[in-house]
Amino acid sequence: MSPNHLPHNKLPYRPCVGIMLLNDQGLIFTGERLDKPNAWQMPQGGIDTGETEKVAALRELEEEIGVSPEQVDILNHTENWVYYDLPDDLLGKVWGGQFRGQKQKWFLMQLKTGDDAININGQHPEFSKWKWSNHSELIAEIVPFKRDIYIRILSEFFPE
Repeated sequence: MSPNHLPHNKLPYRPCVGIMLLNDQGLIFTGERLDKPNAWQMPQGGIDTGETEKVAALRELEEEIGVSPEQVDILNHTENWVYYDLPDDLLGKVWGGQFRGQKQKWFLMQLKTGDDAININGQHPEFSKWKWSNHSELIAEIVPFKRDIYIRILSEFFPE
């Protein structure tokens, strides 16, 4: 049976990385998705065959926002995979219907240069605009089905 004919709860999770990029004031890069106005998120993307999570995170950062590996310091990463399920209206429509959601490794990175390093108009743009957000703005503006993941990542990277 092919993956897109499996019941949704039997589909696998797509391996993915996410990047929480900080500026020198501790604010977090967020981009507004081109395909969903008013939906903000941090950079993220799939892990290619043969890639480590770290290599995938650095590649995605450069592809999505133009920041090269030399322009960041990796400060931390999640120890375990973080999972989320797609909402019903997206199941079967994204990633060729092959996945029920994503399992992600998240990386906390510090931008070592200024804002001029950021270029969201690359070869395959994903964001229409970007900004620096504080923790509250990040949680308030994220699409609802990813909110719990973002709360968990914030608490892991910034324990109180």
